[in-house]
Amino acid sequence: MTVQKRVQQGFTLIELMIVIAIVGILAAIALPAYQDYTVRAKMSEPMAKLAESKTTIAEYFVTNSVVPATLAVAGIEGQESIIATEIVRDMTYDVNSGGPIVNIFVHASVLPGETNDLAFQLSGITRDDGSITWVCQPGDGASQATPMKTKWLPANCRG
Repeated sequence: MTVQKRVQQGFTLIELMIVIAIVGILAAIALPAYQDYTVRAKMSEPMAKLAESKTTIAEYFVTNSVVPATLAVAGIEGQESIIATEIVRDMTYDVNSGGPIVNIFVHASVLPGETNDLAFQLSGITRDDGSITWVCQPGDGASQATPMKTKWLPANCRG
């Protein structure tokens, strides 16, 4: 009497359960990181749209030795047309003693788990040589929005 050895074909239930558990753990780690990545990518859009405006403001400052009081004075058309998109709700422009300040307000619907609109700020620091150095940071939260989390700021704002 010969005993035939049965050759295993396929996976056992335990092996499949282990693989599913590993995939679940990897997904739990990867999903939040991916969400942060997509939000940061969306936050780079307003920075790209503001590039031309920053240049125009700096040119006005070089030419006139004073920061423009409004965007219209600098020759920039209505602010809504510059930046309002499905990502950005609004933009405000102000001038303080150090230079121009641009506040960017982002729709909460773009950001995972947020119910309030968020803000970040570009502050222009005027220099004696006639240039403006732009510094990006979370908004002050003073008006209409919560300051943006640092992890979601555009790359050049996280320094």
